[in-house]
Amino acid sequence: MQGITEIRWHGRAGQGTVSAAKILADTAMAAGDFVQAFPEYGPEREGAPLRAYNRIAKRRFSIYCEIEHPGVIVVMDPTLLDTVNVTDGATPETVFLVNSPKCVADLKVAHPQLAPYQVWTVDATNISLGALGKSFPNTPTLGAVAKVTGVIGLDALLACVKGILGKKLSAEVIEKNLSIVRRGFEEVQS
Repeated sequence: MQGITEIRWHGRAGQGTVSAAKILADTAMAAGDFVQAFPEYGPEREGAPLRAYNRIAKRRFSIYCEIEHPGVIVVMDPTLLDTVNVTDGATPETVFLVNSPKCVADLKVAHPQLAPYQVWTVDATNISLGALGKSFPNTPTLGAVAKVTGVIGLDALLACVKGILGKKLSAEVIEKNLSIVRRGFEEVQS
């Protein structure tokens, strides 16, 4: 849709995919944009594939359906490239952001379905493991989404993440999360 950024997220339950879509929407809304964030679940169990969606625009809109032709597709778990048709509904202009340690060229060789598209990669899992000792790819992926889409600014995203995490985590853990958001923004590659 013209003037609306539509994003489809692919992840697995427990990776923070739905939380990432919500944080992205909260950040854009705080900047004055009109937003939607909504999940699509199958059976709710840890590790089950799921989708989440965002719509972000500078003007009011009244669309209340699944996103059929996303402008951006985020793949939080690279194993989904082998099991889910992540390119469903993609147009020639669709941009992919994949959590993977592989460079874009190697990823396209391993997954030829991505060959026709503009693809970005970020090693969100290893960024998270290195800083937190746990796999939470959603936080560095948010930084990468900010860079790839330009739909939110890094400073606004950091402020939103700090506000959300500040309600439940220690200052040290918050600072680690902010650092991995920054790393996702800085380390994403096309």
